[in-house]
Amino acid sequence: MAKGSQLSQLKSALAQAGINRSNDKKKKSTPLTEHAKVKKAAKLREIQQKLNPFDVKVTKLKHDVGGRRIKGMTGRPAQSKQAGMQQREKSLLKEIEQRGRVGGVVDRRFGENDPLMSLEERMLERFTRERQRASKASSLSKMDDFDDFLMPVDEDGDEEGQLDHDTVKKVHFGGFSDDEEKSKDEPERKKSKAEVMAEVIAKSKAHKMHRQMEKEQEENMRHELDQDFDSLRTLLYAPDPSSIDHDTFDAAKPTLPESANDEDAMDYDKQVRELAFDKRAKPKDRTKTEEELALEQKEALEKAEKERRMRMLGEDPGEHDDENGDRRKKRARGGDDLDDDFIDADSVAGIGPGLGVELNSDVSRSDDGEDGSDEDSEEHSAEETDLEGFEEDSHSSDMSDAEEEDGTSMKAKQMAQRSSKTLKVAKELPYTFPGPDSHDEFLEIVEGLPDSDVLTVVQRIRTLYHHSLGPENKLKLQDLARVLVDHVLYLASLPTPRMELVSALVPHLFALCRSYPVESAEYFVAKLSLMHKNLKRGLENGALEPDARTWPGLSELTFLRMIGTIWPTSDMRHPVVSPARLLMGAYLGLCRVRSFGDVMSGLFLSSLFLQYESLSKRFVPEAINFVTNATLHLAPHRFASAESLPGTFMCPDLRSVLCESLAIDKTKAKGLEFGKLKLLQMTSANPSEQSKIDALGLALGLLERFADMYKSLDGFVELYDPINSLLSGLECGQLSNVVQSRVASLQDKITRLLKFARQSRKPLLLQAHKPIPIPTYIPKFETNSSSYLRRQDPDRERNEASKLRYQLKQERKGAIRELRKDAKFLAAVEHKKQVEKDRVYKERMNKVFSSLEGERAEQKAMERENAREKRRAGRK
Repeated sequence: MAKGSQLSQLKSALAQAGINRSNDKKKKSTPLTEHAKVKKAAKLREIQQKLNPFDVKVTKLKHDVGGRRIKGMTGRPAQSKQAGMQQREKSLLKEIEQRGRVGGVVDRRFGENDPLMSLEERMLERFTRERQRASKASSLSKMDDFDDFLMPVDEDGDEEGQLDHDTVKKVHFGGFSDDEEKSKDEPERKKSKAEVMAEVIAKSKAHKMHRQMEKEQEENMRHELDQDFDSLRTLLYAPDPSSIDHDTFDAAKPTLPESANDEDAMDYDKQVRELAFDKRAKPKDRTKTEEELALEQKEALEKAEKERRMRMLGEDPGEHDDENGDRRKKRARGGDDLDDDFIDADSVAGIGPGLGVELNSDVSRSDDGEDGSDEDSEEHSAEETDLEGFEEDSHSSDMSDAEEEDGTSMKAKQMAQRSSKTLKVAKELPYTFPGPDSHDEFLEIVEGLPDSDVLTVVQRIRTLYHHSLGPENKLKLQDLARVLVDHVLYLASLPTPRMELVSALVPHLFALCRSYPVESAEYFVAKLSLMHKNLKRGLENGALEPDARTWPGLSELTFLRMIGTIWPTSDMRHPVVSPARLLMGAYLGLCRVRSFGDVMSGLFLSSLFLQYESLSKRFVPEAINFVTNATLHLAPHRFASAESLPGTFMCPDLRSVLCESLAIDKTKAKGLEFGKLKLLQMTSANPSEQSKIDALGLALGLLERFADMYKSLDGFVELYDPINSLLSGLECGQLSNVVQSRVASLQDKITRLLKFARQSRKPLLLQAHKPIPIPTYIPKFETNSSSYLRRQDPDRERNEASKLRYQLKQERKGAIRELRKDAKFLAAVEHKKQVEKDRVYKERMNKVFSSLEGERAEQKAMERENAREKRRAGRK
């Protein structure tokens, strides 16, 4: 290509290609052919490409191999970019512009949107309209052609009875040629309009016949059901077995309508009309919520309490309801009535109100003190006071002696019955109670009540003060939880503890603590703090002093047992159980044994530890140590002092003066066997030999259960090997065979567990790791691999998976690239739209500003003209 400017290069290129016609002006121009036009366009494109060398991008090969063509060596990014833009304008831009556009095809066929027309009616109506349209378009001379629309007509002859050409060819001996076989291979010819409509009509008739057959079958089935309706009707008229007794079933059974004619009884329509007069079934009650149930229970208790008070006052609740309902209709006769024979039905003649009024007024006052003012009691007391005044006046009235005696005797009987009924009902348990704020108030409520009634009182208080019935009821229930804790401690501290009632109150306390855990936990922790202070005070007075209260009593033990029942004991840290566990460990580790009661308290605490740690299996050395010491205190053994004991067990009270009375006497306990400890035996100052034997059995059982729980510990051998030696040092030869067998079986079990624990132990080893190979410096050659065959794996499946991963990676890259290009294109389109909007807005604003400027210029010109006129006028 020649050097110079772009214009000179273009001219020289056009001249070399023979396209420039500046030299052939004198020649006559001839039109170009299509082939010449294509060649000319190709030459122009080639010249254009050569003029812009930067439009071609060439990838330099690292290793040029002759004769090898690699796809993608040369590229034209400008052309590819332009092609991509054009393609996106045709596809993506159209989709964006038509986004949100709603369009569709409206079906305007006759009867298509009419649900009342069947398919046959639609097809028939369409066919009729098509015939009408065809008849209008055709001439009148061709109307006769539709007479034989469905009949084949022979085109060769008009003689009657002559067969057409196709029938002769196919049915008769028409030549036995291979035309039929050839026609099978040929495509099926297109049906005419008459054949199509005939086929449609035939199908519609077949469908109509099928529907008629189905309708007949349904009618037959319905007729059979009508015939068997009597058997169903007996079931419909059957009464509810739950609401009618078996004895009265025959009398209450509804009779079927009788008729003289059997055909009338079998009439289906008549029976259906009779069913319309039957009573409709009532809907069942829906499932009520917890708040609705609580409100319903509260209302029931209040209603029952109201009826109880009325019965206590000698009134009939039913009569009281009737009087309240008819209060406006009927007025009681008063003393101001002028009838001479006036006698009030509620008066007691000459006897006066007496004890009945006093009893009723006292009861009403007590009820008012419990539940506030009661309207019924106030009305009753008002009536009684009116009667008193009336009785005083009635003594001075002029009445005959006979009438006075009859009225007196009748009213005396009524008052006697009323007073007996009142005294009988007065012992009935109330249904409503005030919410106790302290334990003293609760004791006043349950004073003199049996245990079953105490549970009823607690349940009714929880029902009356349900948290959903009022915001202040939460505080009431929280106070009730504290009161129940105090009441449990009170019941356990009595001379004869009521443990059955304690066990029955624990579920109520559990429910309250679950509803209000924070407040209940604070109160439990306060009680534990008080117990810890008592322990510190007892230890300061002296651990071996007889009067020092170091070990917990029965109420404290009951409280600790209740904590393990109410709160979860398997948590790592718990606001209630963790302090309780520390306090129990302090009891077992710091307190000294002085009496049999101390031993029983320690064994009870050890059993509580066993209950607490049954799931978490935490190791409690204080419990193991105390159970071992209790065994040594109770059972006869050969150890003289604490120094001779195997292991590292601390036993400071072994063979001490205070503990000498705890040992079992071999001569007195010869024939005694293990039994179950009773509650009173724990606090007895002078225990019997049977109590000691029972305590020894409890200690041996605890050692066995602790062994089962701690057998998976790593230090089980070091823990129970000294205990096994202690058991072998017991001298139980003079005791009963049951005691000897129990000790021997426990020793055998611990020996087996120790054996298994030793077998499970393995010596320590270094950390196992993969052996380190010896390094080699021999080069590794690959004979079947090359740089351009890097994905040729000998494993075929692995090779295919590698190829698929590579293709997925390439496709992902391509998809991301295309998405970025689409986003860039859409951004450019939006930018163009925004620029166009800004241009239009700017033009509109310029027009507005130009108009405003013109108006302002005119206004200023007018102002100047007015000022000029004023100046001229001033001069004149």
